Amino acid sequence: MSTQQSPEDIYNEQSNRSRSDMTEVSDEEQGTDSAAAPTDATDAPDPGAVEAEEADPAAADAANPLQQLEADLERLRAERDEAQEKLLRQAAEFQNYKRRQQRERAQLIDVGQGQVILPMLEVLDDLERSLQAADEFEAEADTTGPAFSSLREGVQQVRQKFLDELKRLGVEPIEAEGQPFNEQLHEAMMQQPAPDDAEPGTVLQEIRTGYRMGERILRHSQVIVAA
Repeated sequence: MSTQQSPEDIYNEQSNRSRSDMTEVSDEEQGTDSAAAPTDATDAPDPGAVEAEEADPAAADAANPLQQLEADLERLRAERDEAQEKLLRQAAEFQNYKRRQQRERAQLIDVGQGQVILPMLEVLDDLERSLQAADEFEAEADTTGPAFSSLREGVQQVRQKFLDELKRLGVEPIEAEGQPFNEQLHEAMMQQPAPDDAEPGTVLQEIRTGYRMGERILRHSQVIVAA
């Protein structure tokens, strides 16, 4: 048995269906607009940042890791070269200091040896005078006994040993007699008329022997010079 709808029911049913269709169309349009619109404003590039990056090359270089590494490498090389130069300069200064210390030490040793040797030269002078006196006595005496000869020979041996030890230390007598007078080596005690076979300014006689140690004069020779 069929149910017959009233005109009022039919009208209400059509109105409800029409409103439902309009609602579905509106929802579909809103979904399409939402998908097309950007979801985040920050996704868009900033024109000001792009211009700043193009206008500042240093910032672009700093952002490049390879260029930063090359800059660091150049800086380290410069620091290495500076440190190496400083080390070489300090090594040279140290070598100069060592040579200067060795030179000063050698000079001090020479001065010390000279101060020790100089008083001993006076003992050598006494031995020289003793031998000279023995020669004069022997020349004047008629005879000399064995004791005199033995004593003279002993003094002569002591003198020679003294000279050998001085030579071992680098001490040598200064040549004087027959040499031209040299004020750096000789000390003139008096002058005498020059003999026929001597040039004026020649050392005629040595009064006291002078000694030198290398280039250093321990004492000058005392001499008589031809006028």
